Amino acid sequence: MMLRALFLTMLTLALVKSQDTEETITYTQCTDGYEWDPVRQQCKDIDECDIVPDACKGGMKCVNHYGGYLCLPKTAQIIVNNEQPQQETPAAEGVGAAANAAATSSTGTGGMAASGMAASGVVPGGGFVASAAAEVQTSRNNFVIRRNPADPQRIPPNPSHRIQCASGYEQSEHNVCQDIDECTAGTHNCRADQVCINLRGSFTCQCPPGYQKRGEQCVDIDECTIPPYCHQRCVNTPGSFYCQCSPGFQLAANNYTCVDINECDASNQCAQQCYNILGSFICQCNQGYELSSDRLNCEDIDECRTSSYLCQYQCVNEPGKFSCMCPQGYQVVRSRTCQDINECETTNECREDEMCWNYHGGFRCYPRNPCQDPYVLTSENRCVCPVSNAMCRELPQSIVYKYMSIRSDRSVPSDIFQIQATTIYANTINTFRIKSGNENGEFYLRQTSPVSAMLVLVKSLSGPREYIVDLEMLTVNSIGTFRTSSVLRLTIIVGPFSF
Repeated sequence: MMLRALFLTMLTLALVKSQDTEETITYTQCTDGYEWDPVRQQCKDIDECDIVPDACKGGMKCVNHYGGYLCLPKTAQIIVNNEQPQQETPAAEGVGAAANAAATSSTGTGGMAASGMAASGVVPGGGFVASAAAEVQTSRNNFVIRRNPADPQRIPPNPSHRIQCASGYEQSEHNVCQDIDECTAGTHNCRADQVCINLRGSFTCQCPPGYQKRGEQCVDIDECTIPPYCHQRCVNTPGSFYCQCSPGFQLAANNYTCVDINECDASNQCAQQCYNILGSFICQCNQGYELSSDRLNCEDIDECRTSSYLCQYQCVNEPGKFSCMCPQGYQVVRSRTCQDINECETTNECREDEMCWNYHGGFRCYPRNPCQDPYVLTSENRCVCPVSNAMCRELPQSIVYKYMSIRSDRSVPSDIFQIQATTIYANTINTFRIKSGNENGEFYLRQTSPVSAMLVLVKSLSGPREYIVDLEMLTVNSIGTFRTSSVLRLTIIVGPFSF
């Protein structure tokens, strides 16, 4: 039996060798899945996975095979059998036989053979070609593909006659079949709004970028409806789009993102102070100014018109501020109020025989000796009429000179001066009255005790004006045998202002 098997094997090899030697091919047309190699002078396999765009669908991976390609799950394992086949089969004739052989050999492994796929050469609807030398097995976990390398149809060099090429190919000057570029030749039937893409032996029509096929037409893709393209605003254009930014923003270098414009640095339109905010800016003014209607420029605020109580006397508006002024005889204190200047201490212009008396808003000079005959000066501002002088019998015993100043428009009634007896006699009665200077009834003398009285202002006075009021005190004893009087001559100076 061993010898018989050995003899049959040797006989088979001899027959195969004889067929290989006697076979003569006189054309350069290769079978499907191969193309003529003019350098090697033989057919070589076409890598469809490299040239066919999107060859496999549904997440499958493309596996090139001799004379075709397979679409398999990504988890499939590929085992390459590098052993030389024991029998050569011409590509044009042995496809079916090799496929059946592969299918037969695989049935013993417990898997599912791909006999139907290999026998047909092209799987209907699958878009791939499987050569006869492929063996496909499946198990529960994955696919296993065994590929037996085999030379494509061998063509003898130097062909001596014209060849017949397949559809989509034409004979070249080197007597080989080469692809027809229908896109360049203009033999395609793509529409004017489509782009022709050449393929091996054929062509395809696609829409240009920014368009999508709808029926037989290419329609624009509105990229603005597919977020997020643009940061703020998207403008669709035929076949494309561009981004815009809202006022106060500008496109970044990526032409997508919008960044804030710092208007205070780029083009400061504010007259005084500029503050940048997101997408805009605001102007502010320095103290004493306010924004004009254009919200950019600043206008001076006339503080003197806003209130009449800013200054005690007079408000003077200045650019961005105001100042207060006081009348002559006053000085500004604490920026707003007026205070009387005591000229008797600063600029005394009175003579030596005069004394200076300061009042609100000015000063006056009065004689140091105000006594008039028959009165004689006994002490400062006190004049006494001597008893020895007969003229003094009908005159007040003494006259005292006093001076006071009040502000104009003083509120009434108001106590302004108190008179009081300096000498008190026993068993005497004192009475007080306004002897002169009250012709218009501006004053009233109210006795507050047996020895004192209060001068009351009952009418508001406006200055500048001077009033001289004689206040008399009469003193009599209880039995009426003694009677005397004394006068206080009060000079009241009403200032020109109420401060």
